[in-house]
Amino acid sequence: MSSSSTAPSEKPPMRDALVAAAFQLFLERGYEQTTVDDIVALAGVGRRSFFRYFPSKEDVVFPDHEGCLADMTAFLAASEPGAEPVRRVCDAARLVLRMYAENPTFSVQRYRLTKKVPGLRAYELSVVWRYERALAEYLRGRYAGRPDGTLRADVVAAAVVAAHNNALRSWLRSDGQGDAGATVDHALGYVQSAFGTDPAGPAPAPSPAPVALFGGGPAEHPDDVVVLVSRRDAPLWRVVQEVETAFGRA
Repeated sequence: MSSSSTAPSEKPPMRDALVAAAFQLFLERGYEQTTVDDIVALAGVGRRSFFRYFPSKEDVVFPDHEGCLADMTAFLAASEPGAEPVRRVCDAARLVLRMYAENPTFSVQRYRLTKKVPGLRAYELSVVWRYERALAEYLRGRYAGRPDGTLRADVVAAAVVAAHNNALRSWLRSDGQGDAGATVDHALGYVQSAFGTDPAGPAPAPSPAPVALFGGGPAEHPDDVVVLVSRRDAPLWRVVQEVETAFGRA
């Protein structure tokens, strides 16, 4: 073994030591009963060291999200112009899954802790919103030539996050058992099949002639009538997609 190998007795980096100490105390005492002073005492560092890495006690529960968000943003920024946009944001969401799957034990512990503490649930929602905004910003750029570009971008981004989180929580509830990647792929497949038929380029400009869905037709083609039949309980995004398909704009 080379001399550069890490010795078993070598201490973990300070940031990792703080996270480990925090979760040990959270599990033993409870989140609310644990203070920053308790954490730094167990980790053997000072308060200034804690706040150098984490702005608050809440941040130590989510130590990896800032880096993951930066990776996602960079991944989207590096996209090829011809990349299919929905597939690209689905792939970006898989970066979040990879972060969770790298340490299943920690991810399950955090999930259980977050369920018990309302303040942490609120914090997690703010983190999820930032991921969603990153996806939506990329999609807005890709759909800039569409009259409904902003709407579609926001709806697709929300759908990707909802599908990813549904599958992720299912995996976490199983204590991290099973193939998380396959579960998330299945969920994201719904989003891809619903929204991923868009061409990479901007949609053609809409015809200026008025169109009636249930009779009337365009002024230039009075016999061209489009009738849309949809289930009463169909979600709005599905109805919009069916309308666009009927008009040849999907």
